[in-house]
Amino acid sequence: MTRVVVLDYGSGNLRSAERALQRAGADVTVTDDLAAAAAADGLVVPGVGAFAACMAGIEALGAGPVIADRVAAGRPVLGICVGMQVLFSHGEEHGVVTRGLGLLPGGVTRLAATRLPHMGWNTLRPPADSTLFAGLPEEGRFYFVHSYAVADVAALTAAGAVVTTSHHGQDFVAAVERGALSAAQFHPEKSADTGALLLRNWLATL
Repeated sequence: MTRVVVLDYGSGNLRSAERALQRAGADVTVTDDLAAAAAADGLVVPGVGAFAACMAGIEALGAGPVIADRVAAGRPVLGICVGMQVLFSHGEEHGVVTRGLGLLPGGVTRLAATRLPHMGWNTLRPPADSTLFAGLPEEGRFYFVHSYAVADVAALTAAGAVVTTSHHGQDFVAAVERGALSAAQFHPEKSADTGALLLRNWLATL
């Protein structure tokens, strides 16, 4: 059975992610053990709340180099929600810019929408070459809870990423796939059958 670690750095929807991955067929451990995170077949980086708080938790644990080393070595990593956002170069909240892990180009900024947070179900526009969304029903919906997102699709595609977008007030990056690194702005663990499909697709790449 595929071994997956959900990284516990003090932030994230840990138990829901654990249960969803178990239902998708993985052997899941929730831990702050960096050796286990480095050795697992797949590493999930969750995250809820503020970008700066999540980065502080990752830095306090010393997890940044482990995540970066896995990606450099072609070992799969999946970021979820703010766990996706911290993979980018920086995040800007309330006028404060916080450095991210820098594994993907671009920054996280406040959505240009009249209603925030963007909370609830929304459709996506995955490209035909997406692995994460293979087999997704045309009107498949995913569950979002966020006020900040990445808008610079061009920088990601120029860097060789497969980018899936959604719309709330503006187009934004809903998911990214580049080599061993995958990330979703939405919560697959809260997205019922469509989320389960994505997790199965990700596990199939490990």
